[in-house]
Amino acid sequence: MSTTETTETANGAATEPTDDVALFDVDHPAPVIEPPRKRTAKTPKASRGNFEMQTWLFMRLSGIVLVVLVLGHLLIQLVLDGGVSKIGFAFVAGRWASPFWQVWDLAMLWLAMLHGANGLRTVINDYAERDNTRFWLKMLLYVATVFTVLLGTLVIFTFDPNIR
Repeated sequence: MSTTETTETANGAATEPTDDVALFDVDHPAPVIEPPRKRTAKTPKASRGNFEMQTWLFMRLSGIVLVVLVLGHLLIQLVLDGGVSKIGFAFVAGRWASPFWQVWDLAMLWLAMLHGANGLRTVINDYAERDNTRFWLKMLLYVATVFTVLLGTLVIFTFDPNIR
């Protein structure tokens, strides 16, 4: 139907066409918004799995656990143990003498690093347009994340309070 044709109502009366009728009928569907990167024949089938849903779920769950860990850490370190002025080498040595606090800090480290790396991976996927750029940015991110997690874990479990 063109915009110059008139339409008939149920009682047979002729009406003038409106832009809505001409734009959104069977012959003129609504415009399609293209995704930023379309899937092509070259898109690997492995990326079409459930990985993105699992990372989305991980972000929500790790965020909840991180809120509890960080608020508990701040409450204990800053409020119950006398504030920032009490924190020093001896304080950390005493704290990490307990396996409970080692696991607490390790969980904070691992969850914070994985949560942040996953968020940055999403940003890289959204904004890096070239495949090669996206690949190298993610490789840099993964190497930095693994390095930080391993170094932090090593420090927590091999901390020697007698070192001077």
